[in-house]
Amino acid sequence: IYGIIWVFALILILILGITISVLAIVWLEREISAGIQQRIGPEYTGPFGVLQALLDETKLLFKENLIPSRGDICLFIIPFGYNFVLSDLNIGVFLWIAISSIAPIGLLMLGYGSNNKYSFLGGLREAAQSISYEIPLTLSHRFSPSAEREKHALSRNSLMCAKRFRIALSA
Repeated sequence: IYGIIWVFALILILILGITISVLAIVWLEREISAGIQQRIGPEYTGPFGVLQALLDETKLLFKENLIPSRGDICLFIIPFGYNFVLSDLNIGVFLWIAISSIAPIGLLMLGYGSNNKYSFLGGLREAAQSISYEIPLTLSHRFSPSAEREKHALSRNSLMCAKRFRIALSA
């Protein structure tokens, strides 16, 4: 029975050590970013702001999930499966590229429709940025299937780079 107690004690010590080290790393990251940005660091709760991470976690735990009152809740839950498509087009990637190329037009119209010069400039900037991202994103989608077919190290590396690029764009 003492063996089980020691195992639980070691697990508890390990969990506490990981938790305290994560809190220290978060505090240190906030202090360093405050020093880089030349502002006062987190000193709101506890000595030197150590408890700020715990309060941030508590705030995230008790956040309210907003659901639109007139929204269809079932559409929030239904997962769209692999076979849930209207038609099977052989131009899948090209259709995706064509549809994603329409987005800058909407950004330009939004900026122009606000009748504000700063919003118009922001719309122009956002449209130019999305157009400039289309070429590398298209190339990453173009080379991903060929990298999956070929099984050598350079192709796998380019496949991982393409996936990382897509993740970075969606973030």
